[in-house]
Amino acid sequence: MVRPVGFRMNEQTATNNYYQKVLDGLSPQEVNKNAEVEFDRFVNVLRNKGIEVMVLQDTEDPDTPDSIFPNNWISFHSDGRVGIYPMYAENRRLERRETEVLHKLQNEMGLEVTEVVDFTEFEEHNKFLEGTGSIVLDRTYKVAYAAISERTDRKAFEYFCQVFDFVGVVFNAYQSVEGKRLPIYHTNVMMCVANHFAILCADCIDDETERDMVINMLRDSGKEVIEISEEQTQRFAGNMLEVVNSENKSHLVMSTSAYEALNDDQINTIEKYCEIIHSSLDTIEACGGGSARCMMAEVFLPKL
Repeated sequence: MVRPVGFRMNEQTATNNYYQKVLDGLSPQEVNKNAEVEFDRFVNVLRNKGIEVMVLQDTEDPDTPDSIFPNNWISFHSDGRVGIYPMYAENRRLERRETEVLHKLQNEMGLEVTEVVDFTEFEEHNKFLEGTGSIVLDRTYKVAYAAISERTDRKAFEYFCQVFDFVGVVFNAYQSVEGKRLPIYHTNVMMCVANHFAILCADCIDDETERDMVINMLRDSGKEVIEISEEQTQRFAGNMLEVVNSENKSHLVMSTSAYEALNDDQINTIEKYCEIIHSSLDTIEACGGGSARCMMAEVFLPKL
């Protein structure tokens, strides 16, 4: 996780992230201060549940307003490989600090890195694939889900699946914006895949054939599908991540906004499989257009 320094609404990503908002009446310094408070509280909530968190402190230079969302530029895999990804916004490309991150993981955390797979050449062709924002992974069954958008290119996704040996499931997902159906910028806003269940906004998939394909793939992979509404998705109820703590106990991590958007049946179904953790991320969600899942780059690297 990356602790912010200059967090604000990123003008370069607001063109296709319709979840972002300007918070009137707050200075940039106040926005970042609020984000720091939310970030620190979130990290403490995770650590208090026995979840190991490695925190990097962002720097003032270069200017990286979205650095709090590292999962978009890096991913870690159980065979020791690391993926580095092509980013839509030019100022987000400055977030990539793989040398520092990998040094810390290897030398301080005792984890093994066998290879770095760099996909950033796609940027030269205006094709993007923003890590586990664009790609929702079922690591157990080796299935990767991707909703196509300006930030999730089909060819780049297919190449990722080839390199990392995943079966790719491609579809189109939309949200309603001022009466129009526009592409959802990241797949992980409308779906989350855990070991034994999946959260899915099926209503975002307008094409019935594609909708059935996604649901059937999830069910064929042994998942109980928990459907959420578009309204719940707007409150980041799809932006969740399953993690395990030091006792190997599973938890589903989400924001308080997402938790409060869920109904009792949905909560009860999730709690059949794991404990829920939530923390308030109101400023980060409003200005950044992302939530709890986006803030965590989960680490699956093997021990040295």
